[in-house]
Amino acid sequence: MSDDRQYQKARDTALRLLTQRPRSESEVSIRLAQRFPENIVDRVVASLREQSFLNDDEFARLWTESRDNHNPRSAAAIRRELLGKGVSKAIAEEAVAEVDDSDGAYRAAVKFSRRLAGVEYESFHRRLWGHLQRRGYNATVSRQTAARLWEEVGEDSNTYDDSEIE
Repeated sequence: MSDDRQYQKARDTALRLLTQRPRSESEVSIRLAQRFPENIVDRVVASLREQSFLNDDEFARLWTESRDNHNPRSAAAIRRELLGKGVSKAIAEEAVAEVDDSDGAYRAAVKFSRRLAGVEYESFHRRLWGHLQRRGYNATVSRQTAARLWEEVGEDSNTYDDSEIE
């Protein structure tokens, strides 16, 4: 197959990948390298970067925004995800700079706490703390968030009642 034909097939493949979801340069390069020679992959990536189809800064911003809004994770967890997707450390750091772990932990906790209706204090704290830990929040933020959520439903209650949470 000629270089021009391979280039066009690789470009079509890359554009198809990018229509599914935003991707980092590294993700596109790795996927293309499975089927095309390195020189073709490099040309396609350079072309897509030049045309603003590939932009790691924008990808990192979109990924962070999506995570923070829909499936809150800690800044550290989002940073690890971005690094795993081949984004440079500097870009990952810049993207997560605005992430507020306390706010994200609270939103994740409120969402999860709906499953804990009727649960007693100890079980509530243990389960919520574990949930937040698995999302990358540190022990202090997890503990403070669990305490805050419990207090919001009334300290005199023995079981968690989420009817008072918005």
